[in-house]
Amino acid sequence: MSLCRASIGGYSLRMTYTIYIGDRTFSSWSLRGWLMLEKFGLPYQTRMVGLYAGTMAAELAHIAPARTVPAMTTPEGFVLTDSLAMAETLVERHPDMALYPHDPAARALARSICAEMHSGFGALRGQCPNMIAHVWDGFTPSDAVLADLARIEELWALARARHGTDSPWLFGDYSLADVFYAPVAMRITTYGLPVSAAAQTYVDAHLRDPAFVDWRKDAMTEIHDPWPYPMDLPCRDWPVNHS
Repeated sequence: MSLCRASIGGYSLRMTYTIYIGDRTFSSWSLRGWLMLEKFGLPYQTRMVGLYAGTMAAELAHIAPARTVPAMTTPEGFVLTDSLAMAETLVERHPDMALYPHDPAARALARSICAEMHSGFGALRGQCPNMIAHVWDGFTPSDAVLADLARIEELWALARARHGTDSPWLFGDYSLADVFYAPVAMRITTYGLPVSAAAQTYVDAHLRDPAFVDWRKDAMTEIHDPWPYPMDLPCRDWPVNHS
């Protein structure tokens, strides 16, 4: 893997990150952590840990205080144990990269909606566990899930109205805001959740994104027995969205 050079605090460092992720089929937070590195061309290596195999604690023990995925180590060995901390650290270390939009107003909104995703939407996250193997057919969302979707659509529409362009992404160029909402697009797809045409267009952009296509391709090689988060519903194939 090639390495890039970056100047941080007046020092030149060879920048290679290590990202620890869980099962790609189910771990939405792992997807976020991986996209932060993959989508912005930052050199990294991936380490899989047994999120559902019960081996995660042992496999993360050497990077305490990490207890969950994703976790990330910097080239110096600094440990980041939370996706939002990872995002803010990458922004700090790579100020010339547009991880957040450069425009101050857009940057403030992007940061805010990332934080709201990180801490909110409990009904959507709790009642619609992330899963990207197939689509559940006939899922009925609760009022709480529908309320979460309405708020998400409000945020997406606001970002696009104020700062969007002809690009499909929320702030024109792909940013950390899109990273944080990528698993939301997956949940909307998996559970056939009702959204507006504009929101569905944004969801489809994530489904076509080459990085996600690669992630899901690797996910489909995983074997899970028993299957986490079973549902008493029929299923159908994941939609094919070619770029």
